[in-house]
Amino acid sequence: MAELHLIGQIVGGSGFEQRRLFCTWGLHAGEGAHGTRGGTRGVTGVTGVTTPLAVSPGGAWKLLSGLRSGQTQVDEPQAGDVAFWCHPLDVHFATKGLQGWPQLHVQVWHQDGFGRVSVLGYGFCHVPAAPGCHALSCVTWRPRGPWRERLRQRLLGGGPQLRGPPEAAGASERFRLHTEAAGTVHLQLGVLLRHFGRFGVEC
Repeated sequence: MAELHLIGQIVGGSGFEQRRLFCTWGLHAGEGAHGTRGGTRGVTGVTGVTTPLAVSPGGAWKLLSGLRSGQTQVDEPQAGDVAFWCHPLDVHFATKGLQGWPQLHVQVWHQDGFGRVSVLGYGFCHVPAAPGCHALSCVTWRPRGPWRERLRQRLLGGGPQLRGPPEAAGASERFRLHTEAAGTVHLQLGVLLRHFGRFGVEC
């Protein structure tokens, strides 16, 4: 089988309205990589926070080592608007084919002084298919409610959020939503490929 090894980090996030930010992430490979409803579920971490996690029954991708999902610590920038997490990623996959190439899904959350959390943005990016070191910027978005809900969000916090992770990935689902741009998550990924040449793939 061919092997894909990812080593890197979620550096941080910038351009978000709030401070005291943290990020949940999940790697989707195989059938779950395209946002299908049947192949995705969530894992609960902090109270009220669901970490996206892909489950790929019968898919070509197998996790050899590392974690499929996780959560960073909370960071409150003292200067500027960049929250630094420097959260490590180290994942090793084996695969029988190229279909369902891994995607990294992220959700950025805000934690207020009372410990309440609210989602600020959803986003995803494809894992690079070329070996080497890559600097990625994952642009995020969030649902946009009517003006009354936006006023309530500004005064009391909170806001609309998705019922489940599939809607964040599937373009067909997003077309039915009113959304607005949020901030950007910055990543550094090192990609190592092995035995892809045996399957006719030039690296």
